[in-house]
Amino acid sequence: MRRFLPITFLLALPWIAVAQTKTTQSLSERYEDSKAAFFYKNTLRMINQTEDKEFDELIDGIEKAKLVIIDKSQNFKEGDYKTITTDYMKESFEPAMTSRSQGRSFDVYVKESGGKTKGIVVLVNDSSTLYVLDIVGSLALGKVVGAFDKLNETSDVAKMITDFKGRNEKKNKRKEDEEGDDH
Repeated sequence: MRRFLPITFLLALPWIAVAQTKTTQSLSERYEDSKAAFFYKNTLRMINQTEDKEFDELIDGIEKAKLVIIDKSQNFKEGDYKTITTDYMKESFEPAMTSRSQGRSFDVYVKESGGKTKGIVVLVNDSSTLYVLDIVGSLALGKVVGAFDKLNETSDVAKMITDFKGRNEKKNKRKEDEEGDDH
């Protein structure tokens, strides 16, 4: 049995080395109403049902990705965004790019080792929702907004996002109605 333990550890090492960040893992726990989805290289290729060559090139460096969607009306305090960005920087991620598109701000953080990109975290922030895309591998920084838009357009992912936003809008409406009944 002792002989197999080191072999098992060595076999598991590649999976340990490419794990999602601790910060991303903790977000689902911290925000109970959050939604998460995992994408592996094959999953991303399946998303590309139109066989868009540009999208294939875009995802080529991605080993896996985790998308966490957080409803900011539920337990999201004013300083939480700053705390999240600080936590990523504690994990050796460096700010690489900031952009705005369609009322959303995109903050991109990159982790490099030996001159190679090991991970990218994309924080997409709008007035009601925080999207966290944690990528193991690499992605051309100039293509980040396009990658997010493509995920957002994909039927299954878009449905998950729409369902999440719709569910939370209904909760907020009920809450407003209940508060209105008290007055």
